[in-house]
Amino acid sequence: MSGAGQCSSQPQFMTSVGRSNRSNGPGTPLIESIDVDQIVIPEKNSWKNLFSYIGPGFLVSIAYIDPGNFETDLQAGAQYKYELLWIILVASCAALIIQSLAARLGVVTGKHLAEHCRAEYPKVTNFVLWILAELAVVACDIPEVIGTAFALNMLFRIPVWCGVLITGLSTLMLLLLQQYGVRKLEFLIAFLVFLIATCFLVELGYSKPNASEVVRGLFVPELKGNGATGLAISLLGAMVMPHNLFLHSALVLSRKVPRSVHGIKEACRFYTIESAFALTVAFLINISIISVSGAVCGSGNLNPEDQANCSDLDLNKASFLLKNVLGTWSSKLFAVALLASGQSSTITGTYAGQYVMQGFLDLRMTPWIRNLLTRSLAILPSLIVSVIGGSSAAGQLIIIASMILSFELPFALVPLLKFTSSKTKMGQHTNSVFTSVLTWMIGSFIVVINTYFLITSFVKLLLHSGLSTVSQVFSGIFGFLGMLIYIAAILYLVFRKNRKSTQPLLESDPELSVADRSTGAGAEGSLGHLPREDISSMQLPQQRAATDLD
Repeated sequence: MSGAGQCSSQPQFMTSVGRSNRSNGPGTPLIESIDVDQIVIPEKNSWKNLFSYIGPGFLVSIAYIDPGNFETDLQAGAQYKYELLWIILVASCAALIIQSLAARLGVVTGKHLAEHCRAEYPKVTNFVLWILAELAVVACDIPEVIGTAFALNMLFRIPVWCGVLITGLSTLMLLLLQQYGVRKLEFLIAFLVFLIATCFLVELGYSKPNASEVVRGLFVPELKGNGATGLAISLLGAMVMPHNLFLHSALVLSRKVPRSVHGIKEACRFYTIESAFALTVAFLINISIISVSGAVCGSGNLNPEDQANCSDLDLNKASFLLKNVLGTWSSKLFAVALLASGQSSTITGTYAGQYVMQGFLDLRMTPWIRNLLTRSLAILPSLIVSVIGGSSAAGQLIIIASMILSFELPFALVPLLKFTSSKTKMGQHTNSVFTSVLTWMIGSFIVVINTYFLITSFVKLLLHSGLSTVSQVFSGIFGFLGMLIYIAAILYLVFRKNRKSTQPLLESDPELSVADRSTGAGAEGSLGHLPREDISSMQLPQQRAATDLD
């Protein structure tokens, strides 16, 4: 059978190893393609192999310099000058550790985080985690929509609400990029990252912040008031995003890593080095944004209009503020960086959503439909808010989206920590005691600061709501019940024991050479043989002819 008839009757995902094709069933969701862009890592031990691993870290780093980060960075600098820089430092270090674990999970097991969740958790738990992951992708897409709309407004004076609608056309750009494969896409994203970095380093030169105050802000932690706590949570949510964990664990599967103990260790080490370099660039960009905002709004010669902009700073006002204080070129550079950030984030967000859906539901949508669906869900609230409340309300929506990401982070982070600490899943590549203690401390810190802010903000809202006493009591009961459910759900994930063994197929480690016999597939069709073609060939399925399996 061939053509349209085959597409309707055959499984959507198939695997191809070498020249042979066979269906592995729903448990092996691989794209139907035998001519894929594989990035093969040689077995030879050499530092030159590092260049073969460069790419996934830059795709992941985009999430750390998206418009949501720009918004929270600008507000942090405008309201607290350099006092919250230490949050960026802590979040960047935590992000490097967490992202390296996500990469290790994919390299060692040959499956990404969402697939492990589907295999490990009951159907109800798996469904809830999928919903939360999808909400995280949409929450991440909202800043990208609004940020791109602001950039278009700065460059071409297009109204923000029109810019929000225009961002839907970025789907077409994504479709154009898909035909070139993952490697060229990685190079494009790396170029955009360095473009953003160049823009803001030039901005930093224009603004000339006080170096001693910047250093003090980096290494002296302080949070002054509830407003600072809320902004710190937004900074944390904008820096460490839950969808990034799913994305990174999938992107590393685009490399054909030698399936030996040494090959896997080398891959994990090189992926960590690559991620460290990419996240360092992202860290410098975030530091530059806060420093520029703090230096401009902390200046003593601001006119009343600029002072008002600083008190309620958003992405759109930042352009005019930079133009007034630092000159026209500064404003244009900011707009170019914002546009590059929004468009590159669109690409990574779409693929994160694709892997989330494929992993949790064993289902993969055509990428352009997936992109259009996610973007539509993000455009709707962005459009409503921008039409009713203007650019200021749209900026606040970015802050809210960042806080949502922070609250959802434990539901991706806890499974990642559980899986990478499990010998039944990772074998001898499990986390060390030091890494386990450090990562669980990071996770605990996130949960504690989220819970603290949630309780204090909710109590403050009740006390100043103007509701009757009876209404306040019932609102308080339902509110605290919701908090208990949130904490109970996290504790369930923490204390639930892993019950599924998914050790990888290795060439030289008999203890871990466990093929998946339940599907009836031999070693040739096992996920132990990388790369995963659904990840290494980031293209539309219908762009290649289907292979007849009959």
